[in-house]
Amino acid sequence: MAAPKLTKFKVAAAHAAPVFMDKTATIKKVVRLIEQAAEEDIKLLVFPETFIPGYPYFIECYPPLTQVPALAKYAQESVVVEPNNADMAPIQEVCRRTGVAINLGVSERIANGHTLFNSQVTIDGDGTILGVHRKLQPTYVERMVWAQGNGSTLRNFSVSSIGGYNLGGLACWENTMNGARQALIMQGQQIHAGAWPALSTMKGFEAIADAQIEALMKNHALTGQVFVVTASNYVDETCLDWMRDNLGEQEFVKAGGGWSSVLHPFCAFLGGPHTGSQEKLVVGEVDFEQMGLVKVWIDSAGHYQRPEILQFGFDERPHWADEKKRDRFKVAYEEGKKERDGEGEKA
Repeated sequence: MAAPKLTKFKVAAAHAAPVFMDKTATIKKVVRLIEQAAEEDIKLLVFPETFIPGYPYFIECYPPLTQVPALAKYAQESVVVEPNNADMAPIQEVCRRTGVAINLGVSERIANGHTLFNSQVTIDGDGTILGVHRKLQPTYVERMVWAQGNGSTLRNFSVSSIGGYNLGGLACWENTMNGARQALIMQGQQIHAGAWPALSTMKGFEAIADAQIEALMKNHALTGQVFVVTASNYVDETCLDWMRDNLGEQEFVKAGGGWSSVLHPFCAFLGGPHTGSQEKLVVGEVDFEQMGLVKVWIDSAGHYQRPEILQFGFDERPHWADEKKRDRFKVAYEEGKKERDGEGEKA
C-alpha cells in the first residue's frame, strides 16, 4: 500500500455543549461546528461522549424509579446510525461538502428498537460512514441506559480524507481498559479519539476528574505512540434547566467542566488543554513526519513488544443482530443520495 501523502494537518476537539435532550437541534449544532472547522482548515474534528443528545447527567442525580420517563425520552432522542437516514444525512452531507472527517459521540439506538449504545461514529471527509464503536462497558449507573458493546466494533478506521491514517476511539473510562487500548494499538492505531463528559462538575469529582482525564489520555498517547484528540462537553444551563424542570432540584451536577486537548505521542500539548463553559474548537497540528523519531524509541506494535512472552488477543465476533449484517456501512454518500432522490420522485 502506498504511503499516505498527507503528513501534516490540523485536528480539533469540539469543546462544546449540546442542546440537551434535543436531537434535531443538536444535529444542527454539529453541522455548524463542522462548518466552523472547515473555515479553520481543520481536517478532523472529534466530538465529546454522546454529544447527541447529550450525556444523561440525570442518571447520577435522581432515584432510578423517578428516571423512567426521562430514560424513555432519552431513547427517543437517541440516534439511529444508518447511512443517509434522517439522523445521519445532514451530518454526512456537511462532511462531504466541507471535506472534514469526524468522530462523533452519540447515544445510538438500534433501528426499529429500543436498545441503546454509547457510541462513536466515524465519518470520512466524503460523507461515508466508516463505522461505529460501541462502548464496551458502560460505567456505574450508565448501565441503566446503554447496553454493552463487543469486540466487533473495537477497531480503527482508515480515513481517506486525512491520508488514510487509522483513527480509533474509546469513551470516558473505557480508556482505563488496557485490553481495549491494546486492541487498537495492535491494529495499527495512529490517531485516538478520546470522548468524555464534564466529569469535574459531578459531586466528589471536582478536584480529580481533569487530572484523571489528562493522565489517561497522556498514557495512551505514549504507550500507543498515537496522536490523541480529547473532546469533552461542558454542562450548560440548558442541561440543568431540563433536569430541574423534568426531574426536580438536584445538587450533584453543576455548570461548567470539561477537559479538551490535542496531544503529541510524547505527551506534549499541541492544543489546549481547555476547560470550562467557553465553547471552542481546540486545535492542534499533527505531523506524521515526526513518527519516525518516536518509533526509534518505542513501537508498541513492533520492536517494543515481546510476543514470545506477552501474547494478546480479543474476541472480534459480533453479538447484536445489526452488527452481523454484511457491509453494514459500505454505502457511499452519493449512492445513498441517489436512492433517496429516486424514492422521493416516485412518491
